[in-house]
Amino acid sequence: MRTSTASLNESDGTDLLNRAIVEHYGDIIKAVGGRSRSDGAAREIVHDLYVKLALQPDALSGKRSIKAFLCRAASNMRIDRIRREQFESRLFSGSDEDARTVVTTESAPDQGLAIEARLAVLKQAIAELPEKRRTAFVLHRLHHLSPDQIASKLKISRNMVDRHLRRALSHCLDRLFEME
Repeated sequence: MRTSTASLNESDGTDLLNRAIVEHYGDIIKAVGGRSRSDGAAREIVHDLYVKLALQPDALSGKRSIKAFLCRAASNMRIDRIRREQFESRLFSGSDEDARTVVTTESAPDQGLAIEARLAVLKQAIAELPEKRRTAFVLHRLHHLSPDQIASKLKISRNMVDRHLRRALSHCLDRLFEME
């Protein structure tokens, strides 16, 4: 049986990735673990890195130090995750009362009505979410539970919690943009 060069190279890239992840797994976890709130989050980042690199079979070819590359890539993924969590946290922080007390430079009389309308749209958007997604979103935004705590409480993976939070946020933003 004859194998094409392209599939052979792709197979070699996947084999190299598999061997590298197995060989350097502990070091990659350590590189991420210092920035991670839990060991589970570090393992998820390594898994996400593997999936991302598996889609790019030549990603490791030509690297001087595969270990250093994997550790840096995983560390960068953790930084991206932290930034995304901070952005999402700022986006939906506060309460109805906080929103009403925001000082504005505009003195338009309908300003209060616009805030009320946005809050109504946001409440409706949250109500439209599937039950588990809504629960994860409310626990995170209103009760300030961490994704790891939510995963434990809902008996789902941290990755699934992140997915629920991203999709809930996206849904709410879509509804807010629709009103403009």
